[in-house]
Amino acid sequence: MSKSIAEKLASCFKAYDIRGFYPEDIDETLAYAIGLAYANEFNPKTVVVGYDARFESSKIHASLIDGLQDGGAHVINIGLCGTEEVYFSTFYYQYDGGIMVTASHNPIGHTGFKMVRAHSVPVNNENGLEAIKKKILENSLHKTKRGTVQEKNVKDDYVAYLLRYVDVEKIRPLRILFNCGNGSAGPLLKKLVAQLPIDPVFVLENPDGNFPFGIPNPLLPENRSFTVQAIQQQTIDFAVAWDGDFDRCFFYDERGAFIEGYYLVGLLASVLLQKFPGAKIIHDPRLMWNTIELVKQHGGIPVLSKTGHAFIKEKMRQEDAVYGGEMSAHHYFKDFAYCDSGMIPWLLILQLVSVSGKSLSQLIAERVALFPCSGEINYTVQNADKIINTIKEQYKDIAISFNEIDGISMEFSDWRFNIRKSNTEPLLRLNLETRSNPRLVKEKVSELEKIINGIG
Repeated sequence: MSKSIAEKLASCFKAYDIRGFYPEDIDETLAYAIGLAYANEFNPKTVVVGYDARFESSKIHASLIDGLQDGGAHVINIGLCGTEEVYFSTFYYQYDGGIMVTASHNPIGHTGFKMVRAHSVPVNNENGLEAIKKKILENSLHKTKRGTVQEKNVKDDYVAYLLRYVDVEKIRPLRILFNCGNGSAGPLLKKLVAQLPIDPVFVLENPDGNFPFGIPNPLLPENRSFTVQAIQQQTIDFAVAWDGDFDRCFFYDERGAFIEGYYLVGLLASVLLQKFPGAKIIHDPRLMWNTIELVKQHGGIPVLSKTGHAFIKEKMRQEDAVYGGEMSAHHYFKDFAYCDSGMIPWLLILQLVSVSGKSLSQLIAERVALFPCSGEINYTVQNADKIINTIKEQYKDIAISFNEIDGISMEFSDWRFNIRKSNTEPLLRLNLETRSNPRLVKEKVSELEKIINGIG
């Protein structure tokens, strides 16, 4: 039995984007309605549209464009691209909005939309997403004088923009392995790399919606083996892998060791503070001791934000921060309209490795030794609130500091942890770090797991 429009909307409209199965949740008809509703809600003159490598995305993006046109918008279709190419096009060409057709790192069979307004300000429930949903639900959509559509290749302009982040003359001919995961990164990456004096090794660079080697999502440990094997078959300086719409990038050192995103935040902050001394750096509460120490050492000001791209971007605007980073491999930049990019980080790391004379493993090793961490551990539970309250009561009297900005964070003399609920799944997410004591990481994780498993 097919779903009603109310059921489809309830299923696919999230707090910050739209995601669901094709065609059960999102089909051509709903894509058209979303385009028309976006145009009705914001009345944009020009909207840029792009889509990722998924077959599902290519099936619905034309319907989305059709709806935008019927709403009076002039559409710039940039075709197959990454999410950040939509962000870039929106602010660089001063368009009134942008929509990326993507399901990011979701499994095959999904599709969805990420929306922004002028200056690439993200659209969420509070500033338009709920209103779009309501318009579709109430069928209060109206057509107007039909807009036009224009095909546009933005990749050359974007490559030129990205190259502003580095001094090409300082880059050494390093050998870098790039795993595009058959997602959308390959076409842009090849244009970018052609402008750099490096020795590239491309892996799975061709977009392929079949994803024959699995959905590109290196955040999952089970998805890293292909990259590690490719690294071990040759001599390289470091490796980069992306998720499907390449708004996140992941690093491996020259030996094939995966680098926790947490340590990249501090490293990138230190790089940017050399260029912007005294600037503010935004970080989330999951893991933060290393970031705070590095930011202060380099003369910056660390600022805490709740986890999630909408919160980080809003906090960056409020604080006029130059950079924001999350351990989940989202990196945000002030002069990229406060948006996240999967291309800017590896360019900065490329220049850092080139000028430092150190390998990536050397740059990271000291920080890992100073602040060893658990990485994010997920627990499937049915009573998350009870578990969190139990942990809070057990530790609050001995904690040096405690906050509930995002789940609960508790700090002690030589260790700290954050535990929070997933917004979309029945999961608890635990992150824990210590001061120079990897054994204590294991001990404290085990201690907390006894509580979680005893209740959950």
